[in-house]
Amino acid sequence: MKLKTITAIAAALFATTAIADEDAELVINGDLEIVTKTAAPAHLSDALDEIMSGWRFRSDGTQAMQMDDFDNPGMAAVDGAAEAWATVEGEKGKSCASCHGDVAESMVGVRAVYPKWNEKAGEVRTLAMQINDCRENQMGAKAYGYTSGDMAAMEALLSVQSRGMPVNVAIDGPVAATWEKGKELYYTRFGQLDLSCANCHEDNYGNMIRADHLSQGQINGFPAYRLKNTKLNTVHDRFKGCVRDTRAETFKPGGAEFIALELYVASRGNGLSVEGPSVRN
Repeated sequence: MKLKTITAIAAALFATTAIADEDAELVINGDLEIVTKTAAPAHLSDALDEIMSGWRFRSDGTQAMQMDDFDNPGMAAVDGAAEAWATVEGEKGKSCASCHGDVAESMVGVRAVYPKWNEKAGEVRTLAMQINDCRENQMGAKAYGYTSGDMAAMEALLSVQSRGMPVNVAIDGPVAATWEKGKELYYTRFGQLDLSCANCHEDNYGNMIRADHLSQGQINGFPAYRLKNTKLNTVHDRFKGCVRDTRAETFKPGGAEFIALELYVASRGNGLSVEGPSVRN
């Protein structure tokens, strides 16, 4: 089948029917107000006027699950990670709490600024990279698998401490080259379907593709509990699935390509609230 024909088929999948209330407001546990729609950051001014959390594109039932921690299935992983935080592991006889103390006091605001530059390592680090650095070098413990359930749970625990705070990921200074690489990847077409991230999440958000209501692909809600696979999913899990859905060879979670893409996509959500663990389809 010729590439133009495949592209035409892919384009035909997009429709204009909405299935969710895009004007709904997210308040968690009756008192924590979450910004799910705001003006786009300056670096997106040529593409979007406003940015919206994926929560706004979900059905009423799915939205409701995230509005109460008791109903949010992702919170079970948070409880498990809280136990892991205080558990001694590794040859150095330390836990996360040994260095950082109480997670609720020490980790406030952390999730909101990742990925970020690590001056000592001389690299852009995702939150997952930093978690594993602590485990290996501070605790002498085995690293978590990059997209494992343990990693997703620990990221969720840290996200909860910043819930409601605005995403504020830096894009200049030493991260600029990585950010530019991520931007290039975002607009690059991949696979037999010849689709880029932007084709779905910038050009067609609000439309339908098969049975899914396309969002802007914001990652302020990650890790996300997906009803589709009944587990907490990391950002690189989702990236891998998206690239695979274009019928392309995907990149490695934790690899340079997805680190750059995470930095860029995270910055597209600057101004939205941290809301993980979120609930998605």
